[in-house]
Amino acid sequence: MDSSSSSAAGLGAVDPQLQHFIEVETQKQRFQQLVHQMTELCWEKCMDKPGPKLDSRAEACFVNCVERFIDTSQFILNRLEQTQKSKPVFSESLSD
Repeated sequence: MDSSSSSAAGLGAVDPQLQHFIEVETQKQRFQQLVHQMTELCWEKCMDKPGPKLDSRAEACFVNCVERFIDTSQFILNRLEQTQKSKPVFSESLSD
């Protein structure tokens, strides 16, 4: 069975370790996308005119933006962890 026919069979037929690896890599990709989006958002919000140095207002804005991102990310991760603990298999609930 080649990889295209195994992927057509669905995730139920995939080795649990491979499925876990895929889930972890997908989470990493989502996190990287969030970091990219937040970087772009903070840059657009805080950077009026790029120069050789940050002024104090821009620096404070970046710090605040990043801190809010970290706080929000931590909240989301904790919430997902609670949800995952309350359900036996997290991936099955996503397919419903």
